[in-house]
Amino acid sequence: MLAITRYRVPSAETDLFVRTARGVLQAIEGSPGHLSGRLARAVDDPELWAMVTDWEGAGFYRRALGDYEVRLALIPLSRLAIDEAGAYEIIEWSEPDGRAG
Repeated sequence: MLAITRYRVPSAETDLFVRTARGVLQAIEGSPGHLSGRLARAVDDPELWAMVTDWEGAGFYRRALGDYEVRLALIPLSRLAIDEAGAYEIIEWSEPDGRAG
């Protein structure tokens, strides 16, 4: 399962946002079912950011978000989040060697 949360971050808040997002990624790092996490910024729109995490399944993701430490880390970012669907079931993928999954 892939979770994507996009954020609209005013340039004046970039440094604080990045520090806070790193804290969120660290908070979920040890969660059961967590596979990876990263923070990205849109190339053509520097105020548009995405936090992308990979999970073994939706239940793991939802339980991780319910953890007190994770919620505490996420709260400051909530006002910047874009309200849209963010959990995606992986249907097709390709391996680094080019094989499809």
